[in-house]
Amino acid sequence: MVDYNQKIDYVFKVVLIGDSAVGKSQLLNRFARNEFTLDSKATIGVEFQTRTIVVDQKTIKAQIWDTAGQERYRAVTSAYYRGAVGAMLVYDITKQQTFEHIARWLEELRSHADNNIVIMLVGNKTDLGSLRAVPTEDGKEYAEKEGLFFLETSALEATNVESAFQTVLTEIYRIVSKKSLIANEEQGNGNTSLLTGTKLVIPTDNKQVTLEKKGCCAS
Repeated sequence: MVDYNQKIDYVFKVVLIGDSAVGKSQLLNRFARNEFTLDSKATIGVEFQTRTIVVDQKTIKAQIWDTAGQERYRAVTSAYYRGAVGAMLVYDITKQQTFEHIARWLEELRSHADNNIVIMLVGNKTDLGSLRAVPTEDGKEYAEKEGLFFLETSALEATNVESAFQTVLTEIYRIVSKKSLIANEEQGNGNTSLLTGTKLVIPTDNKQVTLEKKGCCAS
């Protein structure tokens, strides 16, 4: 359990992207409130929810953003991606087309977001296994090729939803804490030069942590 009187050490923004009706809002509701609504309506515009977790005795506030997958809302992209340090790239395992569109979503994500962003490819709706159109191996292979994490989930049955978000947030924390340690060591050695690479500033309690471009990693 999280002690809400405890100070927040980090705030991480994570975005949900993918075609309409793949279950992005349901994944968010399941993670943030442990809820699932059968008559869920399409998301209009942008909304976000938060949840606080503890990693390595540090309190992390996850700010999860959800937007509509319909083309007419794509104009929100640059503001939507700004400051994001994690992304859940979601497709529906029963709809081949939503998987085929992942490449386009990934290209958009990489053109708008920082190079350091941690990305999880999510094949949602495993509860509809009898209607599966996208083999698990296809998702795995694509994730490995692009250097993404990968999990299949069911928002309805709460399968792997917690694991997917926890993996992304823990990986973000690992990168941030590592870079923070390097920065502190450099200051201790009297080296005030900035870390090389693309810099991503994340507010933490009156501190700023600078991230450097990392190598890819896959689960």
